Amino acid sequence: MIKFMSSDFLLSNNTAKELYHNYAAEMPIIDYHCHVSPKEIYEDRHFNNLYEVWLSGDHYKWRIMRSNGVDERYITGDADSYEKFLKFAECLPKAIGNPMYHWCHLELKKYFGFDGVLNADTAPTVWELAKQKLSQKDMGARGIIEMSNVAFIGTTDDPVDSLEWHKKLAEDEGFKTVVAPSFRPDKALNIDKALWREYIAQLSDVAGTQIKNIETLKEALKKRIEFFAQNGCVVSDHGLDYMVYREGDAAAVMQKALAGEQVTAEEAECFKTELLLFCAAEYKKLGWVMQLHYNCLRNPNSKMFAKLGADTGFDCIGPAPSAKQLASLLDELEANGNLPKTIIYSLDPADNEFIDTLIGSFQGVEACGKIQHGSAWWFNDNKQGMREQLTSLANLSLLGNFVGMLTDSRSFLSYTRHEYFRRILCDLIGGWVENGEYPYDKNALEAIIKGICCNNAKTYFGLEEK
Repeated sequence: MIKFMSSDFLLSNNTAKELYHNYAAEMPIIDYHCHVSPKEIYEDRHFNNLYEVWLSGDHYKWRIMRSNGVDERYITGDADSYEKFLKFAECLPKAIGNPMYHWCHLELKKYFGFDGVLNADTAPTVWELAKQKLSQKDMGARGIIEMSNVAFIGTTDDPVDSLEWHKKLAEDEGFKTVVAPSFRPDKALNIDKALWREYIAQLSDVAGTQIKNIETLKEALKKRIEFFAQNGCVVSDHGLDYMVYREGDAAAVMQKALAGEQVTAEEAECFKTELLLFCAAEYKKLGWVMQLHYNCLRNPNSKMFAKLGADTGFDCIGPAPSAKQLASLLDELEANGNLPKTIIYSLDPADNEFIDTLIGSFQGVEACGKIQHGSAWWFNDNKQGMREQLTSLANLSLLGNFVGMLTDSRSFLSYTRHEYFRRILCDLIGGWVENGEYPYDKNALEAIIKGICCNNAKTYFGLEEK
């Protein structure tokens, strides 16, 4: 029997162990998409306890607790921090096969030196151990980032953001990790969502452009894109419920929405398509990477949405007929010379093979792997989901050009997800070598592993000069 969470965790053959320990483990982390706070990094936020750094705001953990029948009071309610932690610890042993079980123990081991198993019995010990560790000077946000060997962090930022904290971090010569903004214009595109008009008014003020039609909206977005570029931005991100591509009179749709009238789903798709095409063309001019996240069904539980609001752990995979729309969007951009480097993520794992064949239709000389299939995302970043994404990418494209893992997290302890990914990657490739499916060529294997873990992303995002 293999010991739980040993140094060879998830590495099932000798080649896998060699690849991980010799090539993958010590590579710097390029976390090009996450949701951590640049303000907390700059101020080197320290956390009082394990709840603050680990449980607060973590939708993955909340879902496990709800699945175990825990009262909402101990999840998002008014129970105290320790009570909430105890309730989570009681649930965790049932999470066999869930990546949360692995992530939690990787985090407890790396950041707090806990080699045991978290459950109801060990919870008090773990709480006190973490509290003691977190009180140390080097266990603030910056210390955790440095301990994790993170070279680059791409946060997620709205066009109206002042980027104040990014500017301060850029001027701080004592902190070596590059923290760059990412342009996320969802609120400008979501013409069918509540408070869109209020947001457009805010964008108008920040951009110094009176937005009264679609052309002035584009002008305002262009100004903010240029502002982000001046502050180190190299990547954008679009979160779409489903992929859109619909022709139509987007200008008329916007005038209708500005007048306070409700737009139809088809009209919203027309408007979003127009702005996606515009933004992508601007990204191409600047050499940015465009990320497209889609196929998420938001807030299906209307009762809990009314009670807690959005982003509280109730979203799910939302299969949608997005294939033709995505292909049409890329085709329109390519035909006009406006297709930027693009990373595509679908929350539906059934889209793996479609994405991996589609990206082969739009590759270009601007970059090796100009169009990427993003790493297994959200509900798919588990052992099976990662292996399936990697295998599909290898079968149908060039795995050696893959830009690798990201945390997509709000937690500073989530960098162990890169370790989890790297172990799975090395086990998969090691298995192919051991099965005689790929030669035991150390130089080639080293380049592939180091590339996927770090070097490909550095090149793809243009980080070598930074």
